[in-house]
Amino acid sequence: MDKYLKELSLQFEDWLISVGFSDFLADKIADYIWLISSLILSVLIYYLVRDIVYRIVKRIASRSKNQFDDFLLRRKFFQRLCYLVPAFLFKGLLPIVISDMTGLIAFLDTLVSIYIVFVFLISIDALLNAVHDLYLTTPIAKNKPIKGFVQILKIIIYFIGAVVVIGIVLNRNPLAILGGLGAISAILMLIFKDSILGFVAGIQLSANNMIMIGDWITVPKYEADGDVLEITLTTVKIKNFDKTISYVPAYTLVSDSFRNWRGMEEAGARRIARSLQIDMGSVKFCTPEMLERFAQFKLIKNYVLQKEEELLQYNRQFGFDDTVIVNGRRQTNLGIFRAYVLEYLKNNTNVHQGMTMMVRQLAPNEKGIPLQVYCFAKTTQWENYEKIQADIFDHLIAVLPYFELKLFQIPTGGDFRALVTQL
Repeated sequence: MDKYLKELSLQFEDWLISVGFSDFLADKIADYIWLISSLILSVLIYYLVRDIVYRIVKRIASRSKNQFDDFLLRRKFFQRLCYLVPAFLFKGLLPIVISDMTGLIAFLDTLVSIYIVFVFLISIDALLNAVHDLYLTTPIAKNKPIKGFVQILKIIIYFIGAVVVIGIVLNRNPLAILGGLGAISAILMLIFKDSILGFVAGIQLSANNMIMIGDWITVPKYEADGDVLEITLTTVKIKNFDKTISYVPAYTLVSDSFRNWRGMEEAGARRIARSLQIDMGSVKFCTPEMLERFAQFKLIKNYVLQKEEELLQYNRQFGFDDTVIVNGRRQTNLGIFRAYVLEYLKNNTNVHQGMTMMVRQLAPNEKGIPLQVYCFAKTTQWENYEKIQADIFDHLIAVLPYFELKLFQIPTGGDFRALVTQL
């Protein structure tokens, strides 16, 4: 082949000389024409090989049950590999078609070598993307995302590729160049600081199972409150409930605090912890008439009667004079209301009966006595949770006057107008 091309080149030069070109000019014209012809041939071979490979691989992929070949096609892995064919062909033809132009051969050979390295890099990039796509189809992908690891692997590969390119340009061994990078390691650490911190954070987040795609997390520092969409090398992508997107640095989830609501979702219940502000002026001891009326409430009938009997025995045991209302122990409308709320929760099918449930008083303040309802709704869905919580408090606010209790409410314009009218 080599001998045939050289003979063909000499015949072409002789023809150029015969039509009037000088020996020097005929030699140069022949070299450049052969060079351009080699380039055109390489490109044509590329398209031919690409079409053949694409058809073969597509046929195999259509018959295969494995999804990996489909992902390789989607990421154009084989198409990128085909870029190597014209490069190697052109590199092999160079010393043949322009054998006497050593300087140009060396320059073009360097360019082709750099091109080959670049093609290898983008092919490996496509391969890693295909591997990641395949991993996303597995059940473990949601709990153990590897996008950050794929990204750091790409950085390492591209870094090695850059060193190889520098070695090609300088005509030096890439290993020797790597050895000399120790002097600029501090600069590299500074340049890739976020990537390094993100990589370390990604390992910790994954190893400790701190966060997964789909988790609802709250990061107060960045005002992020929503579902995790993506975990990359340097950032965590969060879709907030107001439909905005927050990008939180991965390392801040390790160095700073954040709340993960996964435990709530796994438990299948969501906490209700809301208070009614009871006006302290409406709290009082129960009269016999009040007790008789409260005993008609089905949920607390047994409680009222049993509690009254218990208190009567206690007062008799210690000899309290019950004609004085402050002597001994007596039921209050607030205490009975607390018992009613607890029984109401126990009989509510939307409240989780296997988790903590209580009705408690918090420390009194300038707004009255906070009576907190603490329980868990049998849902984790936000809309249903709010509905259950609202239904509970709608009922409690409505029945409060039947216990002769009042809610505290800051006076408004209507209250002041009524006061002025009375005056």
